[in-house]
Amino acid sequence: MAANQPEISQAAPAQRSGKHRVVIIGSGFGGLFAAKEFKHADVEVTVIAKTTHHLFQPLLYQVATGILSQGEIAPPTREILAKQKNATVLLGEVTEIDLANKLVTSELLNRRTVTAYDSLIVAAGAGQSYFGNDQFAEFAPGMKSIDDALELRGRIFGAFELAEIGAARGENVDHLLTFVVVGAGPTGVEMAGQIAELARRTLKKDFRHIQSQKARVVLVDAAPQVLPPFGEKLGEKSQAALEKAGVEIVLGAMVTAVDERGLEMKFKDGTVKRIESVTKIWAAGVQASELGKTLSEQTGAELDRAGRIAVNGDLTLPNHPEVFVVGDMINLNHLPGVAQVAIQGAKHSAKTIKARLAGKPEPGAFKYFDKGSMATISRFNAVVSVGKIKMAGFIAWLMWLVVHLAYITGFRNRLTAVLHWLMSFIGRDRSERTTTMQQIFARSALERIEGGAAGLVSEPGEMDALLEERRRELEEQALEEARLTDAHERGVAAQ
Repeated sequence: MAANQPEISQAAPAQRSGKHRVVIIGSGFGGLFAAKEFKHADVEVTVIAKTTHHLFQPLLYQVATGILSQGEIAPPTREILAKQKNATVLLGEVTEIDLANKLVTSELLNRRTVTAYDSLIVAAGAGQSYFGNDQFAEFAPGMKSIDDALELRGRIFGAFELAEIGAARGENVDHLLTFVVVGAGPTGVEMAGQIAELARRTLKKDFRHIQSQKARVVLVDAAPQVLPPFGEKLGEKSQAALEKAGVEIVLGAMVTAVDERGLEMKFKDGTVKRIESVTKIWAAGVQASELGKTLSEQTGAELDRAGRIAVNGDLTLPNHPEVFVVGDMINLNHLPGVAQVAIQGAKHSAKTIKARLAGKPEPGAFKYFDKGSMATISRFNAVVSVGKIKMAGFIAWLMWLVVHLAYITGFRNRLTAVLHWLMSFIGRDRSERTTTMQQIFARSALERIEGGAAGLVSEPGEMDALLEERRRELEEQALEEARLTDAHERGVAAQ
């Protein structure tokens, strides 16, 4: 087999059973809830995802700031679906969707798998958007994955460690104790608030040469207010609460440059300002999965600037009623990119497929029920927007706590999350503070390797040849050892 040519295999267990084959791309809220909806259906479900886990993304910032472990918000997808006998989980990144032949191609470390489907649900989600400045990612990681959260944890706690060393040597460490969060949406607000609490409560007694409570936390956004989707009133309350917690708010500022030691911002009046900061966090935008482009090219469905694809009212693609797209990937009726859109869209798609198979009337157009939005500002303080109900403070925080606890998968994870919240919010402890150099630098290192992680792995079949060669070497070595012993030549000088 030629070098760098992936090995191809077929993975379509439903072909053997003759049952209707449902393929689901993604293991996020959309993918998981779609799969569960088929639990009692007479179909074969195949979930293809590029990670082994189902990620509860709204709590990633708590992993990054040492409150929760990654396992508590990212249980294994296989474990979740283990009792669902009609569901199969495949690990791999989907690289191609062939709508004409109803095939999905996925790859994992040079191993290519082709899976056939009768119905397809695409719930591949979205990644971080740098608005055309992808070079910013090297110095300002986003927060969309477990890898991102662990890298940020290493960068945040590592900055305090470097500052301690620098201060002990009499150096200026202001740039190490300045943390900049770009994006004043829910993710950015929650992240900035937690870094401020980390510095002022958790770490204040841990260092000898720096005062962590004097760390500078800056929240930057080009928008004129904090939390625009929550409305002006809650935005003002959120800003006041953040500033009380010690967060500096810089609005109307667009980030134009990012490097290792800081970033530059440009204001509407043309003024450019620089902030010296080693630790930058990007929470400013999202870009739909590249699979949206693949689907658009084959169907003619339009893409918006964020890469979201226009779908029919029932979430299907034009001229392809067997293909559904849900969650962050869709452009329909100004739906927000939140978990509930993905969950409800996934359930709607599954119900449509089941109705077709049963010969019953289809649900029709997707109707989204807005359950509202929530964001934590600081300890015991949150904002909630549910219809006409707008509130901020402790009651809102309790509501946030209950809702998020309900959506954490698994009783064990809920229990440990509650224990960690008690320690962090009532006390000042954060048990998940372990960091390593690998967490911080692994992403950058892999990006510099041709082929990424696949470049570190032997090609399919190549290892067999290497093992055979090694086996021959060992056999020859063993024969020579035996000959030396039998000929009594050990310790005898060669003639």
